[in-house]
Amino acid sequence: MEIVLNGKKALVGGSTSGIGKAIAMQLAASGASVTLMSRSQEKLEAVREELSTDQGQQHQILVVDFTDFESYKKLISEFFKSNTVDILVNNTQGPAAGTALEKEVSDYQQAFDLLFKTVVLTTELALEAMRKNKWGRIINVASVSVKEPLSYLVLSNSIRAAVVTWAKSLATEVGKDQITVNSILTGYFDTERITSLNAKKAQEQNISEDEVLKKMEAKVPVRRIGKPEEYGYLVSFLASEQAAYITGTQIPIDGGLLSSL
Repeated sequence: MEIVLNGKKALVGGSTSGIGKAIAMQLAASGASVTLMSRSQEKLEAVREELSTDQGQQHQILVVDFTDFESYKKLISEFFKSNTVDILVNNTQGPAAGTALEKEVSDYQQAFDLLFKTVVLTTELALEAMRKNKWGRIINVASVSVKEPLSYLVLSNSIRAAVVTWAKSLATEVGKDQITVNSILTGYFDTERITSLNAKKAQEQNISEDEVLKKMEAKVPVRRIGKPEEYGYLVSFLASEQAAYITGTQIPIDGGLLSSL
């Protein structure tokens, strides 16, 4: 099966590294024109140079800071005044690690702005054209922790769970417009985020980062962590015509890590 996204326009958050970059690369390889979003113009321009243009795609960059909601709101609203997208990938950096007893109410508010409000706002703006065109794909990058919470990621556990339930509700409303809404429950992937979290664990447990990684891999049935490009394959499929009957789902991509159904 060949995924063909020729003529489609995609907007991908957090797309200068890790999972976000891998998604953007695969969507472009499948023929889509991609708008990259992140806070570093230098990194955005570098990634744009890497994207495939074999199908004559016109890739763009949008410099935003997801942690500053008011600034983000202004910039993304301005973008949609002159742009439309067919494929929206909601992805931001994760909030700071920490346990329930370590976090205060203000931390939850910041995480809510970062992980929930940016997603809802961007989706609302993207939906206007999608509904008119009777076609659209909304894909949320979430986490396996919404099903099996990780004690050291309490902010992500809590707010991403809200995103997933919101997405399920939205899917029932926009299905009639041939718009699908799906969330991906992310397991362990070889990204800067995992490296950073593992460094903190290594320090707390007084062991090496390599030992932390080996323990992590041992928890995964396939005995390794994921490659970002494998994530890109799933997103490209969900963005395609072949996935038109898949909506309202929460799809784990975790090497079998989740023990629950």
